[in-house]
This record gives sequence, structure tokens and C-alpha cells, in this order.
Amino acid sequence: MRIALIAAALAAGTALATPAFAQDADAPFTGPRAEGVIGWDRVDDGTINGANGTDGVVFGGAVGYDFQVGGAVLGFEGEATGATTKETESNVLVVGDQLRVRAGRDLYVGGRVGFTVGENTLLYAKGGYTNARIETRYTSGATTVETGDNVDGWRLGAGAEIKLGGNLYVKGEYRYSRYDDTNGTGIDLKRHQVVGGVGIRF
Repeated sequence: MRIALIAAALAAGTALATPAFAQDADAPFTGPRAEGVIGWDRVDDGTINGANGTDGVVFGGAVGYDFQVGGAVLGFEGEATGATTKETESNVLVVGDQLRVRAGRDLYVGGRVGFTVGENTLLYAKGGYTNARIETRYTSGATTVETGDNVDGWRLGAGAEIKLGGNLYVKGEYRYSRYDDTNGTGIDLKRHQVVGGVGIRF
């Protein structure tokens, strides 16, 4: 009798657990996620190097949440990144002076929409609000003047996410950001980025 009760309890537990596992398998792109990203950063800040732009490395992290219904995926995310991107020019106003413009932190929040290809690949497009900081330092002799400006803008992008074993995934993404001169800074910033990422879905 005791063995029969244990067997019945195990069977009931298996029956209750099966739908949850089946739901996870049918919707592998559902749930909260966190990831690290790194890649190529190209900035045209309209200050020094004009349309040619300046290259650097972007790095940071993001968190988000996705909902999968059938083959469609909707989600939202937030990201914070830094960059090594900077440009330095000498003899700007007088002989021997130096002007350095550097891309500072970048904050982004937005959404994405995509569709699955097979069982483990997601193709998506994204868009949202982004705020970048541009740091400027001018040095002439013993005089140094440093300023920082925050500029608001928008971002569009597209990418692919591939689910690996367990809860891990990798992604590749291109995004374009545009920051308009809405606060009188004189900065007209355009930004191209190609990044790769590794993340975990909880």
C-alpha cells in the first residue's frame, strides 16, 4: 500500500511538472535576461573629425524581459555602456593647444519585436530612447577646461539571438543612434555600433 501511494505521488508530481517543462520548451525566448556586450563603436560628433567619424570599443551590459507567443517575440530592455571612442586635435586655436572629445556613458531603454527561426534562433528589430554623454577637454599651456554634455536621441537596430545549452545565449546586433541638438549644446551626434553579447535567461 505504501509503495502504491509513493508511486501515485510521483506520477502526480510528474503530471504537474510536465506542462511547465513543455511550456519552457515551446517558448525558449520567454522570461527575464541579463547580458554583457562588447563591440565596435563609430561616432561622428560633428566637432573634430566631421563625417569621417572616430572608432573605438563599446562595452557594457543590459537587462530585459521577453514574451514569446508562438513564433513571435515581444520584449523590452535597458542598457548601460561605456566606450573608448575619442578624438584628439592639436593647434586648434593657438599653437600647442589640444582639444579632446570623448564618448562617455550611454544609457538606453526600448523595446524589440522578432520572430523565431527554427527552435533556437531569434531574429529581431529594436528601437527606443538613448542618452549619451560627450566629454570635452581643452588644454592650452597651464589652462585646462573640461565640460560634459548629455544629449538625448533615439536608436534603431536589428540582430539575431541564438539559444545555447541550458539558459545561455549569444547575440549579434547592429544599431544606429542619432542625438539631436535639442538642448543647445551644438552637438549633432551620430553613432554606429556592431556588438556581440553573451547572456543568461532566468
